[in-house]
Formats: sequence, C-alpha cells, structure tokens
Amino acid sequence: MPNRLVDQTSPYLLQHADNPVDWWPWGADAFTEATGRDVPVLLSVGYASCHWCHVMAHESFEDATTAAFMNEHFVNIKVDREERPDVDAVYMDVTVALTGHGGWPMTVFLTPAGEPFYAGTYFPPAPRAGMGSFRQLLEAVTSAWRTRRDEVTASGAGIARQVAAAADAAVGPPAPFTARLLDAAVEQAGRTFDPVNGGFGTAPKFPPSALLEMLLRHWAGTGDAASLRMITATCERMARGGIYDQLAGGFARYSVDATWTVPHFEKMLYDNAQLLRVYLHLWRATGSALAERVTRETAAFLLGELRTPEGGFASALDADTTVATAPGAGGHAAEGATYVWTPAELVDVLGQDDGAWAAGVFGVTAAGTFEHGASVLALATDADDPARFTRVRARLAAARARRPQPARDDKVVAAWNGLAIAALAEAGVLLAEPGWVTAAVEAATLLLDVHWVAGRLRRTSRHGRVGTNAGVLEDYGDVAEGLLVLHQVTGDDRWLAAAGDLLGVACAHFVAADGGFHDTADDAERLLRRPRDSADSPAPSGQAAIAGALLTYAALTASRDHREAAERALAALVPMFGRNASFAGWAGAVGAAFLAGPAEVAVVDRPDLEGLARLTTAPGAVVVTSGPLAHGRAAGVHVCRGFVCERPATTAEAVRDQLGVKVLPVSSRNV
Repeated sequence: MPNRLVDQTSPYLLQHADNPVDWWPWGADAFTEATGRDVPVLLSVGYASCHWCHVMAHESFEDATTAAFMNEHFVNIKVDREERPDVDAVYMDVTVALTGHGGWPMTVFLTPAGEPFYAGTYFPPAPRAGMGSFRQLLEAVTSAWRTRRDEVTASGAGIARQVAAAADAAVGPPAPFTARLLDAAVEQAGRTFDPVNGGFGTAPKFPPSALLEMLLRHWAGTGDAASLRMITATCERMARGGIYDQLAGGFARYSVDATWTVPHFEKMLYDNAQLLRVYLHLWRATGSALAERVTRETAAFLLGELRTPEGGFASALDADTTVATAPGAGGHAAEGATYVWTPAELVDVLGQDDGAWAAGVFGVTAAGTFEHGASVLALATDADDPARFTRVRARLAAARARRPQPARDDKVVAAWNGLAIAALAEAGVLLAEPGWVTAAVEAATLLLDVHWVAGRLRRTSRHGRVGTNAGVLEDYGDVAEGLLVLHQVTGDDRWLAAAGDLLGVACAHFVAADGGFHDTADDAERLLRRPRDSADSPAPSGQAAIAGALLTYAALTASRDHREAAERALAALVPMFGRNASFAGWAGAVGAAFLAGPAEVAVVDRPDLEGLARLTTAPGAVVVTSGPLAHGRAAGVHVCRGFVCERPATTAEAVRDQLGVKVLPVSSRNV
C-alpha cells in the first residue's frame, strides 16, 4: 500500500510512494518518530531524472526483504534535492567530507538529532568491485547503533561541528571586484580550456553556461580575442556534439566524454534556459547562423517539451526510457533509448540512400558511439545539401516521436522558471518571436499568482498546486532577473514592481553581516548550518543571482541603495571568484556588468531605433522604452552610466557609436 509520500507534490517522491519502504518526507515528525523508536534516520536524497537514483530504487527500495529491514531498524526519509536544495547542500558537504566525492543518490545515516555519522552515494544490492552491498551497510550501521552508540553519536556531533566550521572558513573576507580580478579569471579559464574540443577541463564535461556568459561580457568590455575564441569554439563543439539534440533541439545535462559525443541523457530546464541565452548573445555579438539556429531550436524545445498546462516550465526530462522486454510484458528502464540509432534503423526510416547519407552526416557507425552498437547523433560533417538535411531531420524526428519517450518531471521550480523567463523574453524581442515573450509572461504570471504566498516565494508547484517548501535565495534572484528582463521587453511596470518586492524580501531576510547573502531566510528551518554557497552549480549561485538582480534593478530605477547592496554582495563573492572563477562564472558576469556601469538605455519615442539599441553587447546593459528610466525624457536614445547620460542619440550611426554595436546580425527582424 502507498506510504507517506503519496500526498507529496514532488514527482521524485511520488515515484517512491508505492515502495515497500515506509518513507517519510523531510520534517520534524520523522525525527520525532526516530527519537521515540530510538533508531537512526536513513536519509536518501535524489531527483526524478537521476539515472542511478532509479537504479538503486529498483535494486533496493522495491525489494521487499530490504525494505522490511529498513522499516524495522530505521526511520527512512526521502528528499527531492530540487525541492530542498538547502537540505541537499548541507548533507552533500558531509558526504564529500567523509568520502571525497559526492553525487546522487545520496545516502546519509543520521542520529535522531539530525547529526550525520556515515554517508555515501549509490550502494549496490550485492558486493561489487570492492564495494559492500547496501544490505551489508544497513546491518553494519544497525550493529554500530546498538553496540557502539556513544561512539556513533559523538562521531555525528563531531562531523556536524567540523562541517559547519569548514563552511564558515570558506566564506573569506569581502574585497572589491576589479578589472584586474576579471582579467585574471579569464586567464585562469584559458589554462583549462580545451582548444580541440571546446569546453574546460576533461571528461565529464558540463555546459559551462555562466562561465561562457562571463567570457562574452569580458570580450564585449575589453575586445579580448581570446575570450571570444573560447566562447565560439565551445558553443560550436557543443552544438555539433551528441550533448545537443540534433533532431529536436535542447541540451542534455552533461557529456561523459571530452568530445561532447555521448551525453548523460536527462535534459534540465536550468541548462537549456541558460544556454538559450548564451547562444542568443553569441548570435547578437557575431551574427553566427549556427548560434541563431540553436537559439531557435532550444526555445522550441522549452515550449514544446517542458511547458506545462498552467504556463510554467517543467524541471526535466528523464535520462531513462521504459522499453518493453516483450510484447505484452513489462518494461525496463534503458538510458538514452529514445535518442540513439543504428545504421540499420536509419535505413528503415529513410531508405538506403538517405539512410547511408544520414549515417555519414550524424556519425552513426556499425561499432556505435554509445552501447550495443547504437550511436548518439552528432553533426560529424556539414551537410552538403541543406534541403535534404532539413527533410531527413524531420523524418527522423517523426520516427523518434513514435518511440517510447522519457518521463517528465513536471514540477515547476521558481528559480529555473525565472531563468527561462529571462531567456525567452530576451530571445523573443531580439529574434522577433512574440510568442516567446507571451510564454514568458504566462510563466511569470504563474509564479506571482501561485508561488507568491503571504509575501514570500515558494520553491515549487505542480499542476497549479503550490508546494510547502520555502523559496531559497536562488529563487528570489533568478525570478527577479526574469521579471526585470520582462519589464525591459514589455514595458509593463508590474514586473519591475514585483522584482522590487522579491529583492526587498531578500535584503530583509537573507542578508549576511558582511553584505553577502545566505541561501535560506533568517526564519527558515534550522539545519546543521545555514547554507551559504558562493559557487555556481549548473545554475548560478543564489548569491551571484541576487547580486545581478540588484544591479539590474538599480540601473532601471536609479536606486543607489540597490546598487550599493549589489556592490556589497559582489564583494562577498570575490574570495570564491578569486580561488576558482570556473565555479563562479555568474559572479564574473555580474562583475563585468558592474565594471561597465552597466549601460542604462532609454529609447523614447523612436521605435525605429529600438531594435538597434537592443543589439548592444555592452555588459549587462538594460534597454527600456518606458518605466522610470524613460520617464520625462525627450525623443531619442538616451545612454547613461552611473546615472550620468550622454547626449541623446537620434541617428542609427550615433546609437551604434554610443552602444558599441559592431555587428548587425542578418537574421534580426528588428533593425
């Protein structure tokens, strides 16, 4: 029968609602139960599109014997890391400290007081390659709890103290963000840049979205050719690789190899929202036809595959597809089964001539690039016949649509929807796609109507029903960013006002003593420590996101208070940025905008110059046709920095000169 997860809104938790494990959601009741029963807590953390989470669930959590042992000896708590990033962050620090690595599923054993005494990630059902089985681990922990209780509890308390102390020590003293610091960060990125395959470092490779935006802004501000080379090479290699869906658009979460050929197949909203904006900005800067195509196809993916009936955007598509083992029989989860092809399958769909031609274009070989002789489609060579290429892609996409499809995690996460709102709104106005702007407006409306509850932001919703988990700092920063872009695109002041409300809550309840920000509010649930992470995950860190939103709001409203708050937040990010800028790319992007002003552009009663003004690559520039920045100004294009304005531009030449518009992308419909 269903367990306590049956009423949750998280698709990940609902995946486990029929497990024989008596799962509890995270909360005080579970820890009270553990205290009353005098047993430890088994904390299992994952997310819906996680391949190895599914594997461990099938191997262990669906096994009746294993579940019976878990139920007898533990209180078992299941957490969706995407709903509770604070819980995930705190216990991931523990896992990394104890094992030297992290990942999901994360498995942590806690005292009833929530103090961790043992941690790991995936555990197999039987001993494997030097790794004990999950059942052996459960028995060992149970034995230690019974026979060495004092040692276990002392260890848990000690680990909790050490993790909290290490987190405090990692913060570092604030320092001014300078041009020299940004230059050094670009040099640091250059040392890890892969000139052959693009990207940074070696396998596995994750799309470095925030770092690419930093490099774009650095190039725009300085003209540094090396920055532009790293951007263009990385974007081209990713767009040609298997990490990019060559038939329908959209990027997978990461590549398991250095060449971007074989992805880990889940597709995340946060990746695609950020990459849509990166490729849009690359098109704006260079006029690249490839960048424009990827922008359009990624927008189509968001709207076609991730949009929910309520107008928001779902979190992810799964890595796995359920494939039938035999007609009428049940299925099994197969990673990437929707997406991979053999030469014979291409011929079956396209015929001999087109099938052989497509195999050459997409790098599909008899040996295969993936598993069992199948290949991930990559753009191995440029198509010599564009019309044939378009026709072949359409036929393959139609055939693929008839295959079993991956599951969708349809919860709406506020922060990631904020990223999508910003990307679609900006892309819609630059590429003359009003439908994208409309989609951004509808997503923003959902967030304000459903997620904004009693003056606070909630983290998630599903099917229009808001979740109970409080928004964290990234939710406030990313949603504010999206609303501020929407204000610039639509001229509607309600988005500016709502962004101001979000930033007001952040400054009242999340700010730290040094001017930086905590990831949770001052009245949030108390954990082992109050999370404060300066490093980007695949999405911008909450601190960098809020710094960027504060800076943009200041530019739009001439608010010195918000600019000073942005400057303090940016200063608090400098220690992390100086240590490893590759993990603080959005801080660098915000810093580049801060150093550049950013430019404050008001286009007043000159619709003929609006499109040209929006093509500026000035780092972090804001461009509006109405609102506080435009109020009371004469006709023309007004370019200001630091609240000091140049003479209004009234010709295209003057606009290009003042805003540094060097490229007029040929596909722009606004110029």
